[in-house]
Amino acid sequence: MLQLDNLTKQYGSVRALQGCTFTVEPGRMLGFVGPNGAGKTTTMRCVFGLVNPDSGSVSWKSQPIGPSELLTFGYMPEQRGLYPKMRIADQVSYFGELHGQGRSEARAATTKWLERLGLGERLNDRLEQLSHGNQQRVQLATALVHDPDLLVLDEPFSGLDPQAADVMSEVLRERSAAGVAVVFSSHQLDLVEDLCEDVAVINAGKIVLTGELAELKRASSVRRLHVSTTSGDDHAWTKNLPGLISVEQNHQGVVAIIESGVDPATLLAAVDGTIESFSFSPPSLTDLYREAVQ
Repeated sequence: MLQLDNLTKQYGSVRALQGCTFTVEPGRMLGFVGPNGAGKTTTMRCVFGLVNPDSGSVSWKSQPIGPSELLTFGYMPEQRGLYPKMRIADQVSYFGELHGQGRSEARAATTKWLERLGLGERLNDRLEQLSHGNQQRVQLATALVHDPDLLVLDEPFSGLDPQAADVMSEVLRERSAAGVAVVFSSHQLDLVEDLCEDVAVINAGKIVLTGELAELKRASSVRRLHVSTTSGDDHAWTKNLPGLISVEQNHQGVVAIIESGVDPATLLAAVDGTIESFSFSPPSLTDLYREAVQ
């Protein structure tokens, strides 16, 4: 288990981290989300000793993190750290050896992961010859080549096309199912909601929400009402909804945020027009995020 306990970090007058605390369990994925500049990258760098917190601690399996622990971690930084002129197979193999693999073991693992990530025919290409998305696949391969127990990925889905994002998602699911602790940051909240069992929301250096996503949804004080009617764009009837917090119209109908204690039958009675679809459900991760960072 990776545990971050009460991390603080200040750069001059900027308080980058203010008591940052959360855990990442083996065999589970945690989505680490928050606004730009909230402290996500600083937190991840603290795990690897790239940033030293002013106070607080980071531990793995209840022990301080030292060189031997770091060899069992995989890291994918937001700012890619690869060599553009180096052939990708040589590059990934080199990172495997840095993590303690023998040359033949690193070569075999490199071939396996580059083929798994759809780059089997590009083994001898230089990194600079690849597209941005394929370069990200190589960066992921360098994080995976030594079969880590912990994966820390900073914005791994940024700039990926849907097919590449699907490959990345499938690999992360496989690693989590194999017992690896996975934490990644992303602004794509629908993707985080689809992949992750756990979530931590950071805002202005503080963890403002953390826990099992399903439980956070159940415990929320709001619910999401989605209604599509024959009245089209006319949603004046939403003004009569009991417990209404906010409402918006999209191409699929009306989406309203309602207090959780409201009886759905009361909401149905307030709808004007013929109902084509109706749902009353726990909030989405986006709803929880908006509530937490406001």
